[in-house]
Amino acid sequence: MGKRGGGGRAAAAALGLSKRQKKHLKDFGEEHPFHDKVSGTLEATQICELSDNSDKSSAESDSEIEVEPVPVYHKLLATLKTSPESESEEEESESEEAGESEAELGSEGSQEPKEADGVEADEDEVPSQEEVTAEDTAEEALGQEQDDGADASCDLSHGAIEEFTDVKHESEFSLETNFMEEESGGCDADKKESNSSRAFSQDPFKQHMDKELEEKEVEKMSTLSKTSSQIKWPRLGQLTFSSASEKNTILKPDKEFDVKQLHLHKPLESTWPKVNKQFLSPTTKPSDPSFTPLQRELLSIMSAYKDLFYPERNALTNGEEIRHAYCLHALNHVLKANAQVLSNNAKKRDQKPGTDSDDYRDQGLTRPKVLMIVPFRECALRIVHILISLLEVNDKRKIDVSNKKRFKGEFGSDPEERPPNLKRPEDYEAVFAGNIDDHFRIGVAILQKSMRLYAPFYSSDIIIASPLGMRTVIGAEGEKKRDFDFLSSIEMLIIDQADIYLMQNWEHVLHLMKHINLLPLESHGVDFSRVRMLSLNNWSKYYRQTLLFSALQDPQINSIFNKHCFNYTGQVAVRNVPLIGSISRVVVQLPHVFRRIEAENLTSVIDTRFQFFIDKVLPEYRDAIMSHTLIYVPSYFDYVRLRNYFKKEDLNFAHICEYTKKGGICRARRFFLEGEKQFLLLTERFHFYKRYTIKGIRNLIFYELPTYSHFYSEICNMMKATDSGVDATWTCTVLYSKYDAQKLAAVVGIDRTAQMLQSKKNVHLFVTGEND
Repeated sequence: MGKRGGGGRAAAAALGLSKRQKKHLKDFGEEHPFHDKVSGTLEATQICELSDNSDKSSAESDSEIEVEPVPVYHKLLATLKTSPESESEEEESESEEAGESEAELGSEGSQEPKEADGVEADEDEVPSQEEVTAEDTAEEALGQEQDDGADASCDLSHGAIEEFTDVKHESEFSLETNFMEEESGGCDADKKESNSSRAFSQDPFKQHMDKELEEKEVEKMSTLSKTSSQIKWPRLGQLTFSSASEKNTILKPDKEFDVKQLHLHKPLESTWPKVNKQFLSPTTKPSDPSFTPLQRELLSIMSAYKDLFYPERNALTNGEEIRHAYCLHALNHVLKANAQVLSNNAKKRDQKPGTDSDDYRDQGLTRPKVLMIVPFRECALRIVHILISLLEVNDKRKIDVSNKKRFKGEFGSDPEERPPNLKRPEDYEAVFAGNIDDHFRIGVAILQKSMRLYAPFYSSDIIIASPLGMRTVIGAEGEKKRDFDFLSSIEMLIIDQADIYLMQNWEHVLHLMKHINLLPLESHGVDFSRVRMLSLNNWSKYYRQTLLFSALQDPQINSIFNKHCFNYTGQVAVRNVPLIGSISRVVVQLPHVFRRIEAENLTSVIDTRFQFFIDKVLPEYRDAIMSHTLIYVPSYFDYVRLRNYFKKEDLNFAHICEYTKKGGICRARRFFLEGEKQFLLLTERFHFYKRYTIKGIRNLIFYELPTYSHFYSEICNMMKATDSGVDATWTCTVLYSKYDAQKLAAVVGIDRTAQMLQSKKNVHLFVTGEND
């Protein structure tokens, strides 16, 4: 190919090279091999073998060593992967177009209902946003200015944003080219094996991942039904332990809980007390000063690698407390797994050539180990803050976070964008704080006291994404560009705030669960001699730990936990029943009539409810005296069905859903208040996203019990916004069936629910505004 030195540079100026070609000439001292003139004669191929330390970066001069430094080698490979047709003459325009394309796709994926611009509402505006609050150390780490422009290149693939290739940090964060001794101070149990092998054998991570299942055990778990048993814990309450294996171990709460029981990676032992200090109260026991009572019991179950379903997450009270707990557990899992791989790298490097051993099976078919599903970008921002805080030992020793400037710009929020003078419930402000875009995904690689944001999925340890962000990558059957191989070896699945996905699109969650822990379609350069047998046997789903957190118990969420969790260690579900329902928080004097629907099975409830409503309920409200009737409809499909029926019958009604523009919302609210429209159809998703106060309600019909129990009292209390003088005509009718037992208990309490399900008669309740 010929040498191209300083004379080659001078000649390049006369050749009229593009900016990309000039940059390559400046970086590498030669032109790109693609521009070489190929002669017609064939030359013999030369094979060169790289030495063992060829992947290490060196500070030696070119005269002392002939092997090319690793960063240059990787950069050259990256340029070879670029097709000549895709090369552009202007690099600046490429990066700008890629950023604009990503921003456009991110905005299109939002599931939050949009409102038309230029139309004024009478008193309400768009959902509010609050400034993110986090630890000072994490804020400083993310707030530092860094030139990441060279790393922030991205292109379009799989129908959405493809994670860009960060060539600058690819070698630094590669598990294959790093060794355990290169980590300064990062001692793990695996490194101290010679001094403390017994302690390492007691590590729950080691016990869980190294256990080898037999085919008979797997067959039993896939065919036999689960056996369950119950136990009561002090803080979590009633727990149900279930397992398909013969041994269904029941954990008992530890009276004395210590941080050493978690076998934390060494850096986490010192950083966790500082990070978690904000949740600790002065009355915390001296024996466990680092954990709250809730965290202590949750981490006891998590560290045992059992699946967990906790349906009592509250954004106002314990939301951040729970987030810190599962971030600690996930980061501890990743650090241990990576430390094991790096330690085995050193051992394999030092072994004699030609010796094969199966002792180094320490990874899956793909690198991603933890998948965190969260609803909004704000949640991902807080998770990254926590991970950074847990990795920073002290203020003087901050970790290197690559691409942090871009991350802060895309996942942060501007507090000045928050509309003024908004009156919303506290739980609404807590859920919709910060950046509430729900179309995102980001890979995080953690290695050697460094964190790499926006890492490609196949080079990531943790993937943080929304259901919509995962759906656009996974794609649908028949699409040309789709990918889900990176989900093949997920060892920990965390689904936080699962109740919000019911308001977004639950189908995305189901689609994700169908594609997790499947055998990959391609090898992706994996070393099969290092792959665990559980992955080769396609048994990854039996080792995956699933942590599911929700604000409520719902049949669809329960179905995910019961039908898509196969952990061989078993499942733990919190099953507390509400003693007092949300009806006790109704402050207006209002008669409540609960009308029971008799359905043969669960699939026939939808049609039975609709027929019961138009035959029995609606005729009672057609008279003019029953005007100002609000019909609350949780399901959008039921809403469309009712809307079409009302139009067919030419009824005087207005309708508001999550897709109604702002002008239509204002007109419908005004017509309903003034009595020009007798009925108003309102969807639950609209109330969830907007929380507008509907004035003028005199008669209220719950077509179905609300998903969130506190919505029942909120809707009923809207009647107090009506002008006085018509209190005696207020009515409230609720339709329910025996399949609504969980929702009914959350509204009226467990005792009344038992009575109402046993009796087939309509139930009349009268609330006086006090807890009855």
